[in-house]
Amino acid sequence: MAWPVFSKEYFMQEALKEAFKARETDEVPVGAVIVVNNRIVGRGYNQTETLNDVTAHAEMLAFTSAAGTLNSKYLDECTLYVTLEPCTMCAGAAFWTQIGSIVYGASDPKRGFSLLSPSPLHPATTVTGGILENECSQLLKEFFRKKR
Repeated sequence: MAWPVFSKEYFMQEALKEAFKARETDEVPVGAVIVVNNRIVGRGYNQTETLNDVTAHAEMLAFTSAAGTLNSKYLDECTLYVTLEPCTMCAGAAFWTQIGSIVYGASDPKRGFSLLSPSPLHPATTVTGGILENECSQLLKEFFRKKR
């Protein structure tokens, strides 16, 4: 389905494209993009196995990519679109980037940052969940079903 350009669904679809890259390399299919002024400035997908690095989550790689593009470690005017609710590590990194907002697809009831209280996010960060949730969840479910 074609989503209106620059909508939350449009950018989540871009994050899903990154998740498919992860799946192609037998990584957990999570993808992320970082957007500012309707422009994608960072992309990432899980590469923990490929890089042999437990911190190589989609969000972490997208943060690094965006920081390089913008030449700034602060991403306070940016939005992170990610197919799965960030884990606590990625939420901590989001805090330090001061990301303006986070939009995620599928919730993560086992490892998601929303399990923590108080929230590990920067107080100014806004959060929206459930964007293209079915598509994001289905991709993960299919991946793990094939693994079992």
